[in-house]
Amino acid sequence: MAIVVTEHHPLETAARLGEILRDHGHRLRVVKLHAGDSLPEDLDNIDGLVSMGGPMGVAETDQHDWIEPEMAFIKQAHDAGLPVTGICLGAQLIAKALGGEVATMDQPEIGWGEVETSFFGTVDPILFGVPWKTPQFHAHGDEVTKCPPGGTPIPLMSTKACKAQAFRVGMTTYGFQFHFEWNRELIGTFLETFKDWVTRSGFDADRVRSECDSRYDLYRHIGDRLCENLSTLVYPLDKRRSA
Repeated sequence: MAIVVTEHHPLETAARLGEILRDHGHRLRVVKLHAGDSLPEDLDNIDGLVSMGGPMGVAETDQHDWIEPEMAFIKQAHDAGLPVTGICLGAQLIAKALGGEVATMDQPEIGWGEVETSFFGTVDPILFGVPWKTPQFHAHGDEVTKCPPGGTPIPLMSTKACKAQAFRVGMTTYGFQFHFEWNRELIGTFLETFKDWVTRSGFDADRVRSECDSRYDLYRHIGDRLCENLSTLVYPLDKRRSA
């Protein structure tokens, strides 16, 4: 049994979420869609799904032939009651696959920004131990504009620029627009790799990098709590499906 982790760009790995899932005894089956890996043919021996981020958009199906198959796989896993988590692009894929809507933002959201928890977020177990206001790292130009049916009336978390920073569909399908799973090295690599996009979007990559010194420790602490909650509440070992 394994949790399938879909990756869409070499930079966008499961990072600390992957480490903590493994620490809790899970085996990960990493599918590098950007490198030509194929999705599983069925759900046999699969505990759940984690869909990572990427610089592409859900509408770019003509450029990335894995987008539509992955959305179909997400829906299949969700409909089967398997836990599904999406981060950044992964959250947008979940939204689109399950009947929500995704659109391009007027202004990308990049760097450090405070995320606020809604009332529904404060009572959702996945956010236990997470402050109502928390600094998170953002790196997206698209957003979920309409959450899929079957969740809470409003998203679990939001920012001024993006109302659906975290949402739930059903009991164990979660989408997170922000990157709680990144480590300091990955943040630095992102800012270097996508420096032109960051600059064109009106942000100073060097300034964002310098803010890591004052923000990273709290960011990591909160991110690790989210990873722990996912590992124990959404992907608990005692709820594994029989093969």
